[in-house]
Amino acid sequence: MASYTTTVTTVGEGRHGGRSTSEDGNLDVKHAFPVELGGSGDGTNPEQLLGAGWSACFRGALDSAASQRQIKLGDVDVTAAITLHAENNDYWLSAVLEASASAVHQATLVELMEDAHQLCPYSKATRGNIEVELVAKAA
Repeated sequence: MASYTTTVTTVGEGRHGGRSTSEDGNLDVKHAFPVELGGSGDGTNPEQLLGAGWSACFRGALDSAASQRQIKLGDVDVTAAITLHAENNDYWLSAVLEASASAVHQATLVELMEDAHQLCPYSKATRGNIEVELVAKAA
């Protein structure tokens, strides 16, 4: 069984102007609160980083699901919309994962997304913790 571990360190004020860097230097991002929440918006935020990781991982899980069924997906895009909710000093996340595929029918894409949602490590890690909506857009 193969495994992979990476280390990312955040310094400064975290999402309020901090900086996150990976041990190999490939990730180096400045954080800023989004304009929509009263921040400067001149950096990334944890929700964007979650969306980037999850959409990339889910895209790979779609490939695995399609391969298991011997289906050719064609061109595929995956978008992760991550929402940070806040109410009375309580914060939580929700997500919409949307996949567009050019070579499969709608019903097939829905099934593949459901399979991918069972395979994707991000989906597994968040299962039961945040609301997730899957949206399929086939050609």
